[in-house]
Amino acid sequence: MLVYIGSYTRGNDPGVPGIYQLSLDTVSGELTLLSTCGGQQNPSFLAIDPAAEHLYSVSEVGGEDGGGHVAAYAIDQKDGGLILLNQQPVRGTSPCHLCVDQTDRCLIAVSYSSATIAAFPIDDDGRLQPRSDWIQHVGSSINRDRQEAAHTHSVNIDPNNRFAFVADLGTDQVFSYELDVANAKLRPNPNQPVLDVTPGAGPRHFCFHPGGDHAYLINELDSTIQAYVYDDRAGTLELLQTVPTLPVDFKGESTCAEVRVHPTGRFLYGSNRGHDSLAIYSIDENDGTLTARGQQATGGKTPRNFNIDPSGQWLIAANQDTNNLVVFRIDLSSGELQATGHEVEINAPVCVLFNERSIP
Repeated sequence: MLVYIGSYTRGNDPGVPGIYQLSLDTVSGELTLLSTCGGQQNPSFLAIDPAAEHLYSVSEVGGEDGGGHVAAYAIDQKDGGLILLNQQPVRGTSPCHLCVDQTDRCLIAVSYSSATIAAFPIDDDGRLQPRSDWIQHVGSSINRDRQEAAHTHSVNIDPNNRFAFVADLGTDQVFSYELDVANAKLRPNPNQPVLDVTPGAGPRHFCFHPGGDHAYLINELDSTIQAYVYDDRAGTLELLQTVPTLPVDFKGESTCAEVRVHPTGRFLYGSNRGHDSLAIYSIDENDGTLTARGQQATGGKTPRNFNIDPSGQWLIAANQDTNNLVVFRIDLSSGELQATGHEVEINAPVCVLFNERSIP
């Protein structure tokens, strides 16, 4: 199976690789580096279209004029390699997350430092048209160091392709937008335009349960995960539960980063940067609540991101500050993680993305 890694290039040299292509042996869990793709500065987060024909990346940079942009690539159907198609400015600073709708007609990106959202129509050949929508978030919350202003941190589209949810770390809120795919536009959801989160929590990343009736939010600053009931007709969230991601006896500094639901819908994982672990939970099949199953060390420092392969057998953790990817086997009965001994050195890995379509 093919795996793409987004990273920080940490410089302006266009020759420094930013996106890495690897293969995962789905029998042993061994990772092998196949190729690299340069030319983009800090292509930290990646997204892939449902047909696995196009890949998109942010370029997480700043500058007085915003400076950040998004890029579109064609995926070579013979070997999975990437061919740059075009790029578009986001009119924002430090674009940090993006997603593609299920029809591959609309891309949405959020920029952390400027707290902005940008939407782009996608051509049939995967190229990005000029920006079609732009939204500015404003506000703040109680953490003066991290929440002095709004900071949009992630965007996710619901399983029905009707609503987009934006987690704003700076305002302690999750925003819900109606998605107009045909025009690549966003409108505030009249049923629940804004969901307030615990003050000081710092909402970061968000994901849906495969069943579509629950969603989960990981909070960076207070190291918690919140479970919600999701009404897919109204696009509304109702809080069910808040659980910690750290052991009760941990006294150090740690912040959360990524949250993922296992493809079976039975387990959930969240990453701790500082404790350098993945928190493991089982998910109640009836009500969607979480039960803690402990933590697993990630084999490196600062697990910025991780992902689970579509079969549910393998988890790859990206340790940003030790420059390594570590592969774990998932116990399908308990959700526990077992180290395989397989890892690969990658410069500042930030995003792990699987290509679900087989390449010959």
